[in-house]
This record gives sequence, structure tokens and C-alpha cells, in this order.
Amino acid sequence: MYTDVVGDLFHWGHVEFFRLARDLGDVLVVGVHDDDTVAAYKRRPALTMDERIRVVAGCRWVDEVVPSAPLVVDAEHLDRHRVDLVVHADDIGDDVVAQWYAEPVARGIYRSVPYSPGISTTEIIERVQRGPDG
Repeated sequence: MYTDVVGDLFHWGHVEFFRLARDLGDVLVVGVHDDDTVAAYKRRPALTMDERIRVVAGCRWVDEVVPSAPLVVDAEHLDRHRVDLVVHADDIGDDVVAQWYAEPVARGIYRSVPYSPGISTTEIIERVQRGPDG
């Protein structure tokens, strides 16, 4: 199986996502997007690429990490990594799925798992900005 993430400010939501993804098969390969890729559609990550790769690799549910993963999962990427199933959380819209995961959808190998509500990197950043009394 394959999934891709930013992996910034790693938290229990990431761990739960990887666990749910890993439950769908035997080996979980996780692509980590580079800073420029992420900055093109959201804020630049707080952690460096190396820090994000290391923390994702340290998760017990992850078997392999692919650095600088492409945002659009195309046929070449699927074939190069021998991907049988692509997994993403169900927090993205159909338009994003169609844009980034068209090839896995066309092959019938795209699945979503439930997003963990109540935790996100954005929420953590907002908490830090508010401070302990905010």
C-alpha cells in the first residue's frame, strides 16, 4: 500500500491514519512531500524535510518512506513502487481526489479511511499561537 503525507508536527492523528492504512495490507510505503510541493497548496512545513522523514519512518506502522513524493500519483510512480493500493484519509474532496489520485482511481486501487477529528497540524499551530491561557 502507498500513501502520501506532509507529516508536519507529527501527532496521534498521523499515527491513527497510518494504522488504519496498514490494516488494509502487509506493507505500508509512505511518500513525504517536499517543502516546495507543500507550499504550493498550503503553508510551508514547520519541520524540515529530513525531520519529517525521520519521524514518519519511526512510526511502527510505516515500512518504507519515499522522500520528495509527487503530489500527483501517476502511473510511473505507481509502477516504480509496485503499488497495489493507494490510501488517503477521507478529509479531501472529490475534486482533489480527481486531481491528485486520478490514476489510482482509474485502476480501482484508491481507498479512503476515516480522518481523525479533533487533531491536525493546523490546530496544533493555532493552540501554540493562542498560548496556554487562550
